[in-house]
This record gives sequence, structure tokens and C-alpha cells, in this order.
Amino acid sequence: MAQEQLNDYKYVIVPKKFDGFKRENQHQTSTLIKYLFTEKGLLTVYEDELPSELNNNRCLGLLVSLIDDSSMFTTKTALALKDCQGQEVFVTKEGKSKEKDYKDAFGEAIRDAFTSFNTLNYTYNGKSGDSEPITVSFKNDVKNIDKEEASFAKNREVMVEQQATLDNQSYKDNRPKSSHLKKGEEKREMVKQMARREQQSYEDNTPKSSNIKDDESIVNKATSLPNVPGKEVLYAQKLPNGYQLVDSTPKIQLKLYKSSLPNYYLAEADDKHGMVFEKNGKWIFEYYSGEKLMVEELDIKF
Repeated sequence: MAQEQLNDYKYVIVPKKFDGFKRENQHQTSTLIKYLFTEKGLLTVYEDELPSELNNNRCLGLLVSLIDDSSMFTTKTALALKDCQGQEVFVTKEGKSKEKDYKDAFGEAIRDAFTSFNTLNYTYNGKSGDSEPITVSFKNDVKNIDKEEASFAKNREVMVEQQATLDNQSYKDNRPKSSHLKKGEEKREMVKQMARREQQSYEDNTPKSSNIKDDESIVNKATSLPNVPGKEVLYAQKLPNGYQLVDSTPKIQLKLYKSSLPNYYLAEADDKHGMVFEKNGKWIFEYYSGEKLMVEELDIKF
């Protein structure tokens, strides 16, 4: 039955960013899935690069969705193929991997899920071509496109670099990001933001009896230092004696170790040693750089 159902469709459509992921082609999932479907003999295209035939009749293709049911120690994924009405036509088995590296784990789990196609001998039978095409009208669209957008459309292949081979799977989007600021305003806005950050101050809780000099008692906000987390979101992964904080790469930025006080942790980040604690609903990282006390505000998601 699965064989007959898949033979009804001419294309497989792969999103460049799957639900639940933050970035396009995160962990090289999109390029790997496109490569594996192509290897099985199916016409596979990215969701934003549809041929005119498929763009006029979406019922010619099946859209791939990635089902991620991973736990802390095991990556679990399955693939679902849905028709133009959003109905599931085929779902693979759940692929699993215990690799610690996310790229390796998703790669192994996806390849495991793809074994569901090993017994299928795909041949398009032309049935979906009989479906009524989905027509798209551009009658009321804006007709005038500025020169910059027209130039970008012409050179799109240069701006988007991608490879989908067995040895190399990559996707790089070099397209410029649009800005609501006019030319010259971006630099002024950046200077304003830097000035606002410099004006931020922290409450000085140094005891009156402290022998620290007045000019040393002012807490200085840390600038960007190597391997020290900044304002980006850090995700807490539980350890037996605390947590490790990882960024979206994912890369371990900090390790937190429990203390005898609630919401108060000993912290390590390469050669930085200090403490992380909650204060007024915010998480603060304090450590010494030489003889200067450095303070950072962290955005932690537990």
C-alpha cells in the first residue's frame, strides 16, 4: 500500500528549516534528507525553490516533516510525508542515535529512519498529475520591484551556496538581511545602543567595613571576552551536581555546581571561575579578571 501511495506523487518537498529548529539547515538536516530522497530516485526540491509545474499544482508533491521525539540521552527522529491537504501519506519508523554531537546524532537517526524506504521501488505513475491544479493569482501583487531586489533575484544562485553529496552536506545563505533603518542610520543606532549599555549600573552591595578602594567598588560590566557567555540565550542541561549551560551552536559556555544556598552556584568557564546567582529575578555571573570584579547578566532557560 505504501508503495502504491508513494508512486502517486512526482516530487518530495524538503523545508530548509524544520519545525522546532532555530536555523535553516540546522545540524545539516535539510541537505541530508534531500540527498537521501534523491538517492532513492525521487525528484526532491527545497520548499522555496519549486519548479513551475509544482508551484502551479502542489498536489504533485509530498511535503517532508521531521518528527523529533528526542530525550536527554537519545536522539529520536522520524519522517512524515504529507500531501497538499496536510494528510499523512507515509511515516517512517523512528530512527535512534546515542551520539553526543547533535550533527552526528541527527545524521545517524535520520539514516536509521530512512531504512523504511529500503524495500520500496519507487516509480511515478502520473496519478497526481490528474489532480486539479492549485492556481495562484498575483493580480493584486505589487508590480514595481526596486532595482536592488531585482539584482538579488538575478544573482540568487551566487548568494545561496549548498552541497548535497554523501561526503559533504552544507547550506549557506549569503543573502543580505533587510533593515528598517535608512543608510547612515544603522551606525548611529549602534552608537546609541552602546551608550545605553554603558549607562547601565549595578547595585553596590560591598560592606561598609570593606577595605576595597572607592574606585574599585564600582562594578564594571564585562565586555566580550573569549569563551565567556554574553547576552545570548543559554540553555541549562542538568548534571548530577548542577547544570551545564550551552548556546544554540550547541557549545558548552558555563558549568554550574550546586552550593549550600538555593539559586547560588559555583561557576567555571575555561579559565574564568566565579559564581552565578539569582538577584531580582535575573541571573548574574561574577568573576575576577586580574584584580577587577566583572559582572554579567545571563539569559538562562532552565
